[in-house]
Amino acid sequence: MKKILLIGPLPEPTTGVSLANKIVIEGLNDAYNIKVDFINTSYNKFEESLGSFSISKALFFLRLNLLAYKIFTVNVVYITPGQTFFGVLKYSVFIILTKILGKELIIHIHGNYLGKELSLLKGLKKILFKYLISNTSKGIVLSESLKGNLSPFIHDTRIFVLYNFVEDYLFLEKEGLNEALEKKPKIIFLSNLMKEKGIFDLLEALKVLEEQNIDYEAKIAGNIDIKHKDKIEEYFAKLKKAKYCGVVSGKEKKGLLTWGNIFVLPTYYEMEGQPISILEAMATRNIILTTEHAGIPDIFEEGINGFYVEKKNPLSIVSKIIKASEDYTNCNIMRKQNYFIANKKYRVNNFINNFVKIINE
Repeated sequence: MKKILLIGPLPEPTTGVSLANKIVIEGLNDAYNIKVDFINTSYNKFEESLGSFSISKALFFLRLNLLAYKIFTVNVVYITPGQTFFGVLKYSVFIILTKILGKELIIHIHGNYLGKELSLLKGLKKILFKYLISNTSKGIVLSESLKGNLSPFIHDTRIFVLYNFVEDYLFLEKEGLNEALEKKPKIIFLSNLMKEKGIFDLLEALKVLEEQNIDYEAKIAGNIDIKHKDKIEEYFAKLKKAKYCGVVSGKEKKGLLTWGNIFVLPTYYEMEGQPISILEAMATRNIILTTEHAGIPDIFEEGINGFYVEKKNPLSIVSKIIKASEDYTNCNIMRKQNYFIANKKYRVNNFINNFVKIINE
């Protein structure tokens, strides 16, 4: 039996990375002759400044290093690190010990910032950063356009693509596919409420819709970055047709996604990779409004899955919401199409099968 040690964040909080790690653990332990152990690196506070240094974070990760003994008992070490200097450095004990013991190291990058970080670093920091990532036996990225993040560190033949997934419970039953969708815009935002995820652009767009007396409903869910909490709450106090739903999961999450018909993610997040939330919205028959950013063009096609909006432009969001409402018939075709695309390409089973192929390559 092959034994793998997963080192990376697990829910809570739920992010694309932590959810993917949870699925890896469950999928491999349930369906394959592979035993997975893990070291959970989730820090207990949500904040937008991911990868930044703090004393409390440093102490937290120093304590995690005591669990490095687990590397002795496995064949493969699988790490989902951050993309900044400190985001990689905190895994250095695990990486170096894996190298010393001659174990296979797989690093999975969930974003599009690693290459940029390398270009910004200088001197000893750059040397150390490159050394740590270069010890990778195999590297994984979320889509083809993101391979360049690992190519400065390892040969292209050792870089693999592993697309994200939608959890099985989110897919509609076949009888639910023929249910009528409302013409009125029912707008969803399901992500961390961070400035770079475009939350303020969306809230400003909703404000414009209300000022123009355009009928809509909106439900917004996710962790609120504590630095922006007051400002976000001010918007919700003024908006009459928008509701904050908190952090949702399970039945609540499915209920939210199936309630809506327009999913909006106007992201310009520097560390964005391939948002799982877009795939989830596709699986639940939403039209997608998003930005041409990071790995999104690898899973999204204008006019097939929805429409691009301009970054940092609330009026662009407004115009596309109105377009989706006015061109209801065509958008309804896209909504149903999104379900069939997600069902064919982004099932958990596809994700796990492809993950196992990479391990066994």
